[in-house]
Amino acid sequence: MTGQELHQLLLNKWGRSYDIQFRRIRDKIFVQVMWKYLEQASFPLTETQYLEHLDTVSSYLDAWGGASQVQNYIETTRERPRLGRAVSIPLDLGERESEWIIE
Repeated sequence: MTGQELHQLLLNKWGRSYDIQFRRIRDKIFVQVMWKYLEQASFPLTETQYLEHLDTVSSYLDAWGGASQVQNYIETTRERPRLGRAVSIPLDLGERESEWIIE
């Protein structure tokens, strides 16, 4: 998945260019679709910076083998990001998870 494909996935699902972040909670890694989005005046990134960020996120997802998990979750979830509440997508990285979690 490319950053552009991830962007299109967000637009198709929710109609907005939401921010995406990684978060480690205990021993799990989550992709979080945040409530802030590019079209807001207060969004801290330019469009170019946002698309570069999505490219980086996509490259990590591809390296971890989690791109299809994120795509399937976004396409099927009934959740939506809203003020103060992100959509959290758990990544199942299998045995490779320990490679990415530093104690």
